[in-house]
Amino acid sequence: MSFFRVVLLAGVVFLSWIGVASAESRPNVLLIMADDLGVECLGSYGGTSYPTPNLDALAASGTRFTHAYSTPKCSPSRVNLLTGRYGFRTGEEWGVLPAGEITFGNIVQAAGVKTAVAGKWQMSLLKENPNHPHESGFDAYSLWAWHEGPRYWQPMIWQNGRLLHEEIADRYGPDLYTEFLIDFMREHRDGPFLAYYPMCLTHFPKTDGPYVEPPGPDGKYPTYAEMVAQMDRLIGELVRALEELGLRENTLILFTADNGSPNKVVSVRDGKEVKGGKAKHTNGGTHVPLIASWPGVTPAGAVSEDLIDFSDFLPTFAELFGAKLPADRPIDGRSFALQLKGQAGNPRAWAYTEFEGLGWIRNQGWKLYTDGRFFDMASDPEETSPLDVSGLDGDAAVMHAFLKKELVNLRGE
Repeated sequence: MSFFRVVLLAGVVFLSWIGVASAESRPNVLLIMADDLGVECLGSYGGTSYPTPNLDALAASGTRFTHAYSTPKCSPSRVNLLTGRYGFRTGEEWGVLPAGEITFGNIVQAAGVKTAVAGKWQMSLLKENPNHPHESGFDAYSLWAWHEGPRYWQPMIWQNGRLLHEEIADRYGPDLYTEFLIDFMREHRDGPFLAYYPMCLTHFPKTDGPYVEPPGPDGKYPTYAEMVAQMDRLIGELVRALEELGLRENTLILFTADNGSPNKVVSVRDGKEVKGGKAKHTNGGTHVPLIASWPGVTPAGAVSEDLIDFSDFLPTFAELFGAKLPADRPIDGRSFALQLKGQAGNPRAWAYTEFEGLGWIRNQGWKLYTDGRFFDMASDPEETSPLDVSGLDGDAAVMHAFLKKELVNLRGE
């Protein structure tokens, strides 16, 4: 297998071949990530509090994953997603993509794929380096950097190196991010392209600090229910745009969320009230939706119980686009490209995440924290009673030993 060089920032890194996709077979990819949205919010996952017709239709047309996990909060999820690497490797500095990290944008761009990102960046302050998204592997961008100004009504948006002003004075930010990506997909309709949409919705607008964010035109969309509705509306616009451009059949749409719903939000799922768990390591904070739809490729109406964590997106994109993985650093993710095609693939045996010095490793039924707590998730999904690990037997003893061994292998601790 041959190697080639990619110049990234100040360094030169060698990349190893992992994909087999030909130029003719490569799809387009639209990756959408909502902000602060647990599984309980979507009808396709049993939620009944908010109508989500466009996302429910997307799930019906493709595969719904029931064991996808993020980190408990937004910034570490974004770094994990972009780099395919866990927090103990990249550090946990808030709102920072560490210098020298390689993103999925970098690797697919090197394979000849056009890339764009729009929405919430939170990987740097763009007023300090407006070129940062380009350096991070995106040919085009339209971004709310972070807390430099509003993200919703009359937003503060950086677009391809410049700060927008009068032209967006009376516009709704989420509409602008969506329009930007539609324009990008139209321009690159001959493909392949990767469009990444880290949405600002459904995060509550800021109500204090150096500035207050108007939620929408004439004060519209201040409630969580209204923001979920706007999120779903915009996803419908993206799907329709792909259809009108004749691109839907060759475009994989992935939808997920960066963490669970806000703590002050109570939703109903399968007839039970569910309190949002953002910032917690529980299911409420880390169990997120993952919907995949690729007409004629992803099985329609399918449900997968395979484990997915946020490190898996980078190697999945590498395989789909015939790109190459960095050979100079560990990549923690495992590709689920074959599962997207309805094949068995090579599912991971455990998922891992960490936040603020605490981590956990888990499979579908058991969960072990780095502080030693161990839970039977089937009988105690709310994690109210950790098991006494000194008296385990049967499946509990077997799974505790397995997860503990895997955690030591991963962390070297």
